[in-house]
Amino acid sequence: MKQSAAQVDHLVVAAQSLDQGVQWCEATLGVTPRPGGEHPLMGTHNRLLRLSTAGYPRAYLEIIAINPQAPPPGRSRWFDLDNPELQQAVQGQPRLVHFVARTGDAASALKALHLLGIERGPLVHAERQTAEGLLRWQISVRADGQRLFYGALPTLIQWEDIHPADTMPDSGLALQSLHACHPRLEDLQAAHRAIGMTGVTVEQGAPNLVATLATPKGIVTLESAGA
Repeated sequence: MKQSAAQVDHLVVAAQSLDQGVQWCEATLGVTPRPGGEHPLMGTHNRLLRLSTAGYPRAYLEIIAINPQAPPPGRSRWFDLDNPELQQAVQGQPRLVHFVARTGDAASALKALHLLGIERGPLVHAERQTAEGLLRWQISVRADGQRLFYGALPTLIQWEDIHPADTMPDSGLALQSLHACHPRLEDLQAAHRAIGMTGVTVEQGAPNLVATLATPKGIVTLESAGA
């Protein structure tokens, strides 16, 4: 099944709280993340930073945390945020845990993964209000909230009319590369091929997701380190 190319949409950095995430971002990347918004469907909220380059157009960084003011969502939150091991991993400081890939035909991409025996999760309709307008998208979320392949197989997203990066100012950050390691290399490669994934290199090894960023503090590498 031929797929339109999936591109890196955004990196997901999980934090214990948004305040912790902002402090980490300022100390590690040398910039302050801009306001994001709330996700009523998942009981989470975020802060955002543009990462776009020629190789990664419209890419951005999302710092996400469980919103303590939001009611429980009645389902598992996305990106394994309810997982006790991941929660423990981000207690000390926020950590890169996942990435999201955008595609123009998420339903077909999910079918291609299904043919490989991989259930990436059904498409869920989500939205959040911003100063620039209402953002609407479809995103693949498993009922158990799992990321799969320790975050190396992207969650799939299909935006509607507005993409958030289009109105983000330059942040002083630029995504240089994204690299994934996993012991089941052939399975991960097959999954990436099925969705037409571009811009991500993969190799065999202990689970890890590595993003290299140009920042005001110089080149900074973010790693999931098996989280």
